[in-house]
Amino acid sequence: MSIEKKGKTTAMIAYMTLVGALIALSMNMETKNDFGRFHTRQAFGLHLCFLGFALFLSQWYNEYAWYGLYVFYLVLWGYGFIGALTEKKNSVPVLGPYFQKWFTFIQ
Repeated sequence: MSIEKKGKTTAMIAYMTLVGALIALSMNMETKNDFGRFHTRQAFGLHLCFLGFALFLSQWYNEYAWYGLYVFYLVLWGYGFIGALTEKKNSVPVLGPYFQKWFTFIQ
């Protein structure tokens, strides 16, 4: 499997839940693929933000806030996943550049 193909596979797996992001992190340890690293950071950040806001909303229940969270998450997730499928390094809107700075431990 070529390095580019392995990076695309890693990037797609990263968007499959937080566990997928951790699996992609371990997959990218050997090859150090830049494309896989970029999308692993994006997906890891998305999953962590979703879980953080979900924990917050579990204490302060508002039905419409939950709808907003899911719409926000699914739109950004779809944007990132389609970028991984089409082999583009587009940052997730609003939060993507921050994810690249915050998660520099993902090599």
